[in-house]
Amino acid sequence: MEAEIRAEFESSGFSIGGAGPEDAAQILSTLMSYCINYKMSPADLVSNWEVYYLNRQLDGLKLEKSYLDGFLSHLQNEVKERLIEEEANLHIYSSNDVDMLLNNSHADEAAFLDTPGSKQEKPPGESSNTELTPKTSDRPSSSRVTKTNGDRITPFATRVNKFTQQYVLNADNAASMSSKHEAETTEDELIRRIQPSQRCSLQVQRSQPEPGCRFMYDRMEDRFNYLKDRIRKSATLFSASGLCGEPADATLASEEKMFAVGMVTCDGEGRLNEKSILLQGSVEHSRGERVRLDLKDLDHFSLFPGQVVGIEGHNPSGHCFVASKLIDSIPVSVDAQLPSAKKQSVDSGSHHQNSDAGTQSRALSSVIAAGPYTTTDNLLFEPLQELLSYACRKQPQLLILMGPFIDSDHPDIKKGTVDQSFHDIFYSEVLRKIQDFTQYLGHTVRVILIPSVRDAHHDFVFPQPAFDLNLPEDITHQISSLANPSLFSSNQIHFGCCTVDILKQISGEEISRKPPGGKPGDRIGRLATHILKQQSYYPLYPPAAGVPLDFALAKEALEISLTPDVLLLPSDLAPFVKVLSLGEGNDDQKQFICLNPGRLAKGIGGGTFVELYYNEDTSRTNASIIRI
Repeated sequence: MEAEIRAEFESSGFSIGGAGPEDAAQILSTLMSYCINYKMSPADLVSNWEVYYLNRQLDGLKLEKSYLDGFLSHLQNEVKERLIEEEANLHIYSSNDVDMLLNNSHADEAAFLDTPGSKQEKPPGESSNTELTPKTSDRPSSSRVTKTNGDRITPFATRVNKFTQQYVLNADNAASMSSKHEAETTEDELIRRIQPSQRCSLQVQRSQPEPGCRFMYDRMEDRFNYLKDRIRKSATLFSASGLCGEPADATLASEEKMFAVGMVTCDGEGRLNEKSILLQGSVEHSRGERVRLDLKDLDHFSLFPGQVVGIEGHNPSGHCFVASKLIDSIPVSVDAQLPSAKKQSVDSGSHHQNSDAGTQSRALSSVIAAGPYTTTDNLLFEPLQELLSYACRKQPQLLILMGPFIDSDHPDIKKGTVDQSFHDIFYSEVLRKIQDFTQYLGHTVRVILIPSVRDAHHDFVFPQPAFDLNLPEDITHQISSLANPSLFSSNQIHFGCCTVDILKQISGEEISRKPPGGKPGDRIGRLATHILKQQSYYPLYPPAAGVPLDFALAKEALEISLTPDVLLLPSDLAPFVKVLSLGEGNDDQKQFICLNPGRLAKGIGGGTFVELYYNEDTSRTNASIIRI
């Protein structure tokens, strides 16, 4: 088993070692005990290590002895979460439960039993008159779904350290903004600040497919045409850029240097490695044939299956293409601007629309969150209620909520123990709360809902149509639903969003090599830039297990026609907010913000969300990752 563990780590690009061979043997022995104690195969152990490695952002690719304690804690947490998911009524007690039982008075307990989900803890200095007061008189009772708040005190309601900042982007800007809020503001400061009463614009550039579309009808021909068009279009863009020669057939034997464009594939069913990389050419240039790639002359690269690349090199034997240069960024088309016919203005017919969009300031306050929105021990949606109460105090111009809303992985949903339909739960427990929120703040706020393939009440297909909300006419201009993925703009700030966990899926398939003596790079940032470099929300092929990719719908829906200012990629990986660039050390390249807000609910506790203040460009923008 120790040999299998070592082989699995090495196939994933990791090495096991320490000060000497004794340390390596001891590490392997410890890893073997983990496999035995937690009933895991060596492949499962390596998968868990990759998640731990990415979340902790560890340096280097060597598993050292000092990492074992933290890795053990990660495995124990994984086992605990799996037990909680399997046993819906199981509660694992912690020190918080003991403190609550020992210290809480009967008065405190009565207060919790009264309204634990609606009474929100406010930060110091916040006034109490901005608390959200939901309209419960006409709301369907949640007792039909699960136990109500009055039946018990939920672990989420008794959590401590609410709304704590975990990370701040451009902390100097954030500090200056907070000091302005604390000090007495003059009239000039009020003009400079984003006014809560100023309604933001909303324009949808791409939101496909449409609700009610036909899916599960894609054929083998659709799959073939999708891959063929991706390679053909990329070859055309490489040729039009003038930076490379005309694409040639990489399968032909030639001692002369040539340039080829193709898709990275694996020669088998296993994971990609340096010995199994194939390049599949276009139908026009190489009849779609594949040739083995030799990357020994490249000092650095980052590849994954489905990635379309430009390769410069030669093929002396006709069986192996020896690469001397690799270009993993597809050139941007000169005609990348979207035609106006595909732009849908949500503001049309509204008297709140800014009549002069050209003079509108590129400034926007927003709160961004991703589901699940309820804890695994109930369907009370307490984290969602807390988030909406926080948004009522902050009064952002835009609230972006990404699925899953009714999580198909929730224990009660998986076991079928609810006595309401999934649609009824969505409308009574989610949409009704959002309607109360918009009515409370008035016309100044917009809400965008984006579905997930994990939504039990929605179409299980990717790309995924928007929700068909059937809202009352008086709030249709405030609550909008877009497709997954989608591209939209607000106050001339472009947002791209995809709720499929593409970051985690690419991280499990990517292989890379760093320059000799180079510093460990930002792997999360590298994975995120792959999305824009490939100009596709889902460049991975074949798709990961559980992703219902419909190739008949994918051609236009997955295409990224322009670089967004903000790229939203919710993931199970650690939450982050990063300023990235498509160029390597090139200041002329456009910078963009990529963020993963994390999950609003994790297990029986709270997760994270992001508060973003975009101001003209990335240098003056600040964002905070907040643990709810």
